[in-house]
Amino acid sequence: MRVRSYDIVMMTKLKMMMKPLRDSPSGAFVMEGKLMAYKPNHPCAHQGCPRLVPAGQKYCEEHQKMHPEDSRSASTRGYGRKWQKASKAFLVSHPLCEECLRHGRYTKATVVDHIVPHRGDSKMFWDRNNWRALCKRCHDQKTGREDSNPYYTY
Repeated sequence: MRVRSYDIVMMTKLKMMMKPLRDSPSGAFVMEGKLMAYKPNHPCAHQGCPRLVPAGQKYCEEHQKMHPEDSRSASTRGYGRKWQKASKAFLVSHPLCEECLRHGRYTKATVVDHIVPHRGDSKMFWDRNNWRALCKRCHDQKTGREDSNPYYTY
């Protein structure tokens, strides 16, 4: 899509008409004398929590500390460039989904799964005997089962 000079002028005029409303917790702004709001608050994503949180936040303050993994990026959890290269090489040598093969289906594998969740353990993370090739559908199902019923060993 090409942006024309007319579009740029109109967007600039619109920005000039919108003035932020000071001391507004909801992030409202005024446009041509009318009060307008940004996205409304939404319920906390923690199951069963009815508290409202502002747009851009996922959890309320109480549940934010219960879900620290959501705030960390993939590379800080270990899935950086080194993992991408290793998982691509693994998928080249294991092209079919192992779970689908067990059920007689031939599906291309797109995800390298940790059979036993590593839970931050570097040794388990890089152990190739703990890896298997899965399609996205099978991986999402397996991860959903594990996340809803976590099993911890001490």
